[in-house]
Amino acid sequence: MDPSDLVLVCILKDKRDLEIARVLGWYRIPLKSAPKTVAVDYLAFYQAAKFGAEKWSINYVALVRGHELTTRAELLRTQPDHPRAQEPYYKIQIGPLERLPRPVPSRAWRRITFLYTTGERLLAATELNDLIVQSEERERLWKALHERGLAAEKQYEQRGAGELDLALLCALGTLGISLGDLPASEMRERPAGVYLTFPEATVNANLPKVVQTIEQAVQRLGGPERGEPRGMDRPDLSISP
Repeated sequence: MDPSDLVLVCILKDKRDLEIARVLGWYRIPLKSAPKTVAVDYLAFYQAAKFGAEKWSINYVALVRGHELTTRAELLRTQPDHPRAQEPYYKIQIGPLERLPRPVPSRAWRRITFLYTTGERLLAATELNDLIVQSEERERLWKALHERGLAAEKQYEQRGAGELDLALLCALGTLGISLGDLPASEMRERPAGVYLTFPEATVNANLPKVVQTIEQAVQRLGGPERGEPRGMDRPDLSISP
């Protein structure tokens, strides 16, 4: 794998999907929920809850050899009566599975769909957030929070709030953080959690103050969550296989 290779991180929901990839050399993606492009150099496989010791982590990659559009019925001929049998699917043809030098775990439960990364990031990553490419301001804030001992999640999907730029899992709930060209807001509550918004210009001009505001919000929410991440009993993916 070259540092500049484009890698698509996708999910393996169960051991059958792993065996299909390993033995038959392909992976399927429903067209209706496919990412913008499947013309990538490698697939990296995030393994879901059914994989025991390898769950919630990326352990394998495979070289992409090509792709074609077909139907689910053509791919899985033992399931001709499946409700999505005639729906279009991408068949991604892959080479042999290669085990990464070290797994890339997800530190907290998150709803994985697809994400793009690079060969350089994948081989250097120690956890899933290291793979996610964000704007310079979001990267600066994420690194500053980590330096303060606050393990923020990137591009975290929160039920009822959509995707958050950053999120901190706290004892009393999730603190969502959004960056954008909006006036700075006080901490506000919604049914799905608690949120802060900062203009990107504020992050650039006064990063220590932004971090301090976030630290105070975390303390109001009981401090960082400890122990087993919340939500691990829920499904790992929202799309249908």
